[in-house]
Amino acid sequence: MSVEAEVTTTGVKVELPKSYEDIKDLIRIDRLPHIWCPGCGLGILLKLLARAIKNSGIPIEKHVIVTGIGCTGRLGGYLKLDAYHVTHGRAIPFAVGLKMANPELEVTVVGGDGDILAIGGNHFIHAARRNDDINVIIVNNFIYGMTGGQYSPTTPKGAKTTTSPYGHYENPFNVPLLAYAAGASYVARWTVLHQNELYQSLLDMFKVKGFAVVEVLSPCIIYTDRNAMGDAVDLMKVLKERPVIDHNANLADLEIDFSMKKVILGNFVKRERPISYG
Repeated sequence: MSVEAEVTTTGVKVELPKSYEDIKDLIRIDRLPHIWCPGCGLGILLKLLARAIKNSGIPIEKHVIVTGIGCTGRLGGYLKLDAYHVTHGRAIPFAVGLKMANPELEVTVVGGDGDILAIGGNHFIHAARRNDDINVIIVNNFIYGMTGGQYSPTTPKGAKTTTSPYGHYENPFNVPLLAYAAGASYVARWTVLHQNELYQSLLDMFKVKGFAVVEVLSPCIIYTDRNAMGDAVDLMKVLKERPVIDHNANLADLEIDFSMKKVILGNFVKRERPISYG
C-alpha cells in the first residue's frame, strides 16, 4: 500500500512504499524514479539518512547535504532540504566552508570511494587532521560505477575492472584505519544490509563534535559483472551473511580482500579531539 502518489517531472506516476510514511516529507517524489541501477544500495542509504535526519533532534533547516560527482552525487537531489552538488573531489572543502561560515549548520558530505578517497583524498586526510566539524559518509562499492568501471582506491587486490582487466595489483585503502590515523573523531563501518545498525550509526554521527566518518559498503552491479560474482543480489547476500561485528577490532585488520571472507563491521572510534574552529 502506498502512502503517496505523484506524477513526476518525467511523467511517471510514483508511489512511495508504506515504510516511507515517516519520511515522505523529506523525499522529493517529483524527482523519482531515481537513476540508480537495480540492486544498488544507494536507495537504502537515502531512506536511512532521511530517517536519521528526521530523528536527529536537529532542526531540518539546519541540515545541509553536500555531494560530489558519480552515482552517490545524485543522492542530495532526492532530499527536501538544502543540498549542494559540487565538483569532483571537492565536496569536503565545500562542506568545511559552509560550516566555517555558519557553525550552527549540521553539514554532511555523501560521496563514493573514488570521489572522497581518490581525487578528494587530500581534502579527506586534512579535514580529518584538522578535525573539522563535519560528517562524511563514504559509500564504498569498490569501483567507479558511473564512469565506466575503473578501479578505485578501495578496489580489492585481484578484482577485475575496466582499468585492471587481468586483476587489480594495488593494495586498497583500509578506510577506518586511514580515517583514524588522519585524526577523525568518529569512525564506523556498516553495510546497507545492516539497516538498524547503520541507522543508529548515522544518529551517533550527528552527535559528534569533530570529523565523523561512516563507511557504508554497498553492492554495485558494475563490480559484480566484471568479476563474475553473479548479480547485485548475490553480492547483497555476501555483505549480509559474511561480515562479523566487532566494535573493538584492531583497525589494522579491517582491510577487505577480494574473497570478502573477512569483512569486519562496527563502531570503531569515538574520541574527543580539539576542532579547528568553533
